[in-house]
Amino acid sequence: MKEAITYINHLVKARIPFLFIVDFDHERPIILRLDEVDSREILFDVNGRKNFEIPPVITKTLKFQSFPVDKTRYQQAFELSIENIRYGNSFLLNLTMPSLVKTNFSLQEIFFRSNAKYKLWLKNRFVVFSPEIFIRINDRKIRSFPMKGTMDASLFDAENRLLNNEKELAEHYTIVDLIRNDLSMVAKNVKVERFRYIETIKTNHNELLQMSSEISGDLPYNYYENLGDLLFSLLPAGSISGAPKKKTIEIIKQAEQYERGFYTGVFGIFDGENVDSGVMIRFIEKTANGLFYKSGGGITAKSICDEEYQELTDKIYVPIS
Repeated sequence: MKEAITYINHLVKARIPFLFIVDFDHERPIILRLDEVDSREILFDVNGRKNFEIPPVITKTLKFQSFPVDKTRYQQAFELSIENIRYGNSFLLNLTMPSLVKTNFSLQEIFFRSNAKYKLWLKNRFVVFSPEIFIRINDRKIRSFPMKGTMDASLFDAENRLLNNEKELAEHYTIVDLIRNDLSMVAKNVKVERFRYIETIKTNHNELLQMSSEISGDLPYNYYENLGDLLFSLLPAGSISGAPKKKTIEIIKQAEQYERGFYTGVFGIFDGENVDSGVMIRFIEKTANGLFYKSGGGITAKSICDEEYQELTDKIYVPIS
């Protein structure tokens, strides 16, 4: 990690554009100058900034089956999480699990066909098609957009139900407070610009509503000198860990009993002036035992196991309509 921070600081001072890919535990970061990224090994699309020209034409119809993680395994992890929340060890905990999936698309084909703000493909490893922004930095202004709250858009009065759901409201308030605190470590004048706005995501199954907020702060004039330190001080992202962050991560590892790896890490680019990055959710990983889709959601004291398990399964999708 120290080497990655030092290298990022060097690149930023020299105004050299680069790609960064950081795993959940930030133990295996990948930092590459953009002119060193081999499109045969890594493909990225960060809000339209990409390392390929015209995507290949894929005419076949997507076939996609999911086999969600066993309900008993999830329930055991959920109950351990709730127990810790009741003891006051955590207020919000992001619980995730891996589920087997089968598809007639390769991971690279999913990369090219999916619609998402943040897309990343690592050959023979994984594909990400994430809707969630991590941070953006433009002209000394840092912004974060935590995403918490999901609902099937086809449900009656879905938007109002999402906005007025007590559990989702408590979860969202908690994550907004956490991100405000995180940004306050590196910036001044931190404030909530937009609170609980709704976006619609089209998937291969249906449409989902996702709730986010926008939080901003002012960076010091010399932030360029230590951008690597700044980035890593904000990790892991609050929306995929919880609050308080350090203790909650300990509980997550005890409850989940699997390696997240690059899932729920972050990736993005520095273009020579500004930073744009996403959280690595909506994630399919290639393993010796097949393809696994990692998904989950936030657990609070108001959470109900069946509903949280349903959210985990609802998030097993590809944004190909």
